[in-house]
Amino acid sequence: MEGPVEGEDAEAVDVYEAVDSRRAVRAFSEEPVPKEVLERVLAAAARAPSSGNLQPWHVYAVSGEPLAELKKRATARALAGDPGDAREYPMYPAELASPYLDRFSGAAAQRYEALGIARDAPGRPFKIAALNSQAFGAPLVLFCYLDRAMGPGQWGDAGMYLQTVMLLLRAEGLHSCPQVMWTMYRETVGQVVGAEDRFVLFCGVSVGHEREGVPRMRTGRAAMTETVSFIGL
Repeated sequence: MEGPVEGEDAEAVDVYEAVDSRRAVRAFSEEPVPKEVLERVLAAAARAPSSGNLQPWHVYAVSGEPLAELKKRATARALAGDPGDAREYPMYPAELASPYLDRFSGAAAQRYEALGIARDAPGRPFKIAALNSQAFGAPLVLFCYLDRAMGPGQWGDAGMYLQTVMLLLRAEGLHSCPQVMWTMYRETVGQVVGAEDRFVLFCGVSVGHEREGVPRMRTGRAAMTETVSFIGL
């Protein structure tokens, strides 16, 4: 398989560099993503591991007028205070305790302060939903679905697949932002992409070039000692 296309942002990226530079970008330019680049990324990502080689994911790549229509519909719902469709799976556990709640709260405060939405801003949840429903300006969104027959193991497989996609996007000089928020408006997404009822929307991944002149924000990570135990080493 060919490597990244030639260009200012398409130099080969070391795997460690790709992992380090991958972050959820929330400010994209209007520059389109070439179809051949996307095809190369998705073809390579098919090598991601999956238990039993089920390859349980199904992706809809949406751009152009269909994406513009989806953004319009979803944003209208968000700004109208629509709480969203009935959840098919919870975004987070109902009860989060330390250290998970601490990490969640710290990241959320940092992220939305950077976007200009204060913690006590009126209508904060709907303003956040409206920003998300615009895919932060991205010209392309990948919607990842799974068959309803799949279980927790296959959802884990989908996560490994999407991480592979996002790292390959970095190798192409592109950025991404995974968004579980799209499940709030899953019926609208399903209408636009034509998803069959047997599929469950896992998340969307916004894809594109980072907009210049926007401050870069990265959330911190827990120390390795908090998440890893070495046994016999």
